[in-house]
Amino acid sequence: MSRLPFELLLALRYLRPKRTFVSVITLIAVIGVTLGVTVLIVVIAVMTGFGEQLRERLLGFNPHLTIRRPGANLADFESVLDRVRGMPDVASAAPWVEGPVLIERQMEGGAMVLTPIMRGVDRRAVASTPLIQNVRQGTNDLRGNTILVGLQLARELDVRPGDVVSVLPPGLAKRMWAQLKKKKEAGGSDTADEEWSLPTEYQVAGVFDAGYFEYNAAYIVTSLGNAQDLYDLGDAVHSVTVILKDPLAVNRVRQEMAPLLGPGYHITTWVEEKGDILEAVAVEKKVMFIVLFFVMIVAAFGITSTQITFVVQKTREIGVLKALGCTRAQVSYLFLSQSVLVGVVGVASGCALGMLAVRYRNEFLEFMRRVTGTELFPASIYGFGQLPARIDPMDLALICGSALLICLLAGLLPAWSAGRLQPVEALRHD
Repeated sequence: MSRLPFELLLALRYLRPKRTFVSVITLIAVIGVTLGVTVLIVVIAVMTGFGEQLRERLLGFNPHLTIRRPGANLADFESVLDRVRGMPDVASAAPWVEGPVLIERQMEGGAMVLTPIMRGVDRRAVASTPLIQNVRQGTNDLRGNTILVGLQLARELDVRPGDVVSVLPPGLAKRMWAQLKKKKEAGGSDTADEEWSLPTEYQVAGVFDAGYFEYNAAYIVTSLGNAQDLYDLGDAVHSVTVILKDPLAVNRVRQEMAPLLGPGYHITTWVEEKGDILEAVAVEKKVMFIVLFFVMIVAAFGITSTQITFVVQKTREIGVLKALGCTRAQVSYLFLSQSVLVGVVGVASGCALGMLAVRYRNEFLEFMRRVTGTELFPASIYGFGQLPARIDPMDLALICGSALLICLLAGLLPAWSAGRLQPVEALRHD
């Protein structure tokens, strides 16, 4: 004999397919729960992976802490470096120069001029700079007048390692305006013989891939000395950047660093400069979970309608069970077990289907691209070459647990109604 309670055995028997209308709506209810769980798992996994990949790109490309002097350059950056590098939480520190420049590339149809951001890095810090380690073409050797170009920017300029481009320093326009103003004040009108500052030619040493479209399209990298010359900084720098062993400890380390540096320095964290993007992704993840959870509520209505139909169809059997001595709780448990079984089957199927969809997400996107000719996840918009995703066990438990709870709640009202039926009233229609 089976050790299962007879209520559960009857619930399993009632759910057995018999090619009836009840079986059809039961199948629809299971499919509804399956699709709801699948969609939630896929969307939340994508949002989780997107947030983690974005944070990884931000931390790999940007410093964790930036030390500046408000309204002035850092001429004493060596002393700042000495004090900062002695802290136990600091992995590395380096001088930093960054700002917009004009870059010109001579082409057959004329010159192409773009305005990327040039970043000057200390050659001694190359080993600790993840960006420079991600060179896909050429080399990361920044000796001489050489630069590294982002992958997308290299495509726009049509440059490869060994090609030469012209970089116009940011102060060129200011000097040209000053010379023109001086000429006019002197009473001259012919500017043909003006001695303008010429742009500097740089050779492309390599092409880097930061893993993020925005960075690949907007940044070039050169040595610290070249950047100082372009910005007329002399021996000064714009700031000192710090990489921490734990990027999430930036607030604590900043509090410890402030008295060590003394007044006159301003310390900013990567959370302040780039954290808004991650916060937006986190908020969007929560909103998507709430919105898509309504799919589960719709599936729950399907379970409720199925159970109501069962109760109406099995009214005679309920009367017989009551006449044989079944209690109200046992009858309610019988029909509540059906809701739980539908929920378990739907959640299990949805969990398996969702994990399968996450596993082959990029293959599916590639298949859709070949079929429709449309890029469903364009890198130019989202910044990633492939669709990121990661299944968090806590998210998975929350999705499956809440789905089972909804299925259980959906069966409470029909089960309660079935338990309240009196034997005489149930058998009266027989």
